Amino acid sequence: MTATPSSATPNSLTAAIREVDVRHHVHPFSDMAALNRAGSRVVTGASGVRLTDSEGAEVIDGMSGLWNVAVGYGRREIADAVAETLATLSYTNTFFQSTHPAAARFAEAIAALLPDSINRVFFTSSGSEANDTAFRAARTYWDLKGRPAKKRFISRRNGYHGSTVLGASLGGMAPMHAQSGLPIEGISHIDQPYWFGEGRLLGMTADEYGLFAADRLAAEIDRLGADTVAAFIGEPVQGAGGVIIPPATYWPRIAEICAERDVLLIADEVICGFGRTGSQWGFQTFGFTPDIVTMAKAMTSGYIPCGGVAFCDEVADTLANGGEFFHGFTASGHPAASAAGLANLAIMAREKLVERVADDIGPHLQAAWSTLTDHPLVGETRMVGLIGALEIVADEATLERFPAEVNAGTLCRDLAVKNGLIMRAVGDTMVIAPPFVLSHADADLLVARARTTLDDCQAALRHA
Repeated sequence: MTATPSSATPNSLTAAIREVDVRHHVHPFSDMAALNRAGSRVVTGASGVRLTDSEGAEVIDGMSGLWNVAVGYGRREIADAVAETLATLSYTNTFFQSTHPAAARFAEAIAALLPDSINRVFFTSSGSEANDTAFRAARTYWDLKGRPAKKRFISRRNGYHGSTVLGASLGGMAPMHAQSGLPIEGISHIDQPYWFGEGRLLGMTADEYGLFAADRLAAEIDRLGADTVAAFIGEPVQGAGGVIIPPATYWPRIAEICAERDVLLIADEVICGFGRTGSQWGFQTFGFTPDIVTMAKAMTSGYIPCGGVAFCDEVADTLANGGEFFHGFTASGHPAASAAGLANLAIMAREKLVERVADDIGPHLQAAWSTLTDHPLVGETRMVGLIGALEIVADEATLERFPAEVNAGTLCRDLAVKNGLIMRAVGDTMVIAPPFVLSHADADLLVARARTTLDDCQAALRHA
């Protein structure tokens, strides 16, 4: 079953929920006037890799919710673990010289997945809070090392590190900055390692551009002065920026630059962490080891909000021996989130889902996804693990883009839902990141629906 066309008359439940939604609910990242005119899709259920709405339409969730539902929907063991925990310990804080079994064991389980040099975890409620924490911890670290001038952060244009004032400032999303007067002082941005959109236009090979893009970090550190730079933060794969998969040469050179200039390296693993790229961590896929790791999303597969920050031993020991770190959140190490995380990681281990992304469903979907390159609207397909993208172009020979006002990506996204598939549009880049439990048959169906959507999009653009 595919999604109900927007022209269909909504049933009574849909109409009732939409009315309440319009009157009371402010949605994230939404043009509320346009959304209220169109009416929200009312999601009422989910199982495996599919969502069902109030009209009875069923769609393949090609985005794992918001990159986070790794083990799929409807996993009873996670729900049961949360319910049991809430029944026995609905809440306790971890501020006042106390802990609880689930938080301690969840931290231990995460540390076991990290390199030997990274052993301690601080819990938050989201990736935004995790990146806020990393920012404060890095600055405090340098204060404790007697180098208080090291306060500046460097990140990348089109990177995404959350929606708080600090997270949005660290991120390089121009629309977010323009709307709210960001970034705050002390943060600068370098170009992203986007070979298709930038390096190709310079006539470089991907490997050449990887080094070229990485060396922009060296230039920015040197411009600012290494004695003023605390850290560089980056996503191993830029997710919300359009699934920018860096050339193989990029991250090893970034790590080298940070080490040479005594700058902390922070891997934002909010999207890539816990297996999305076919390794436990994106930094393992791309061949580097960070000093600080931020995480969220797949650490609980979205069943309960949770985030975290893992510190290498040097940073953790310095913070631990520096007196009180005046930082924390009400829900840091929440019992229900910790229980959900432990159950989620147990499923991943038992079903070998990370290995499956690397050796089974990942290669299968990558091969199927690459066949879309022959479509006249597609300039490039790319994928690593279970995170991929395709570039919509107006001319497959020249790779020229459509004018921005055409909104080809938004059109493609909306048509995809009508065809029973959730893809995300980032400009004219279509991105997917399905759950790790995607079957081969559903992977093939996902690609078939993507192709149908591209056909429909091409026809609509022709008539526009």
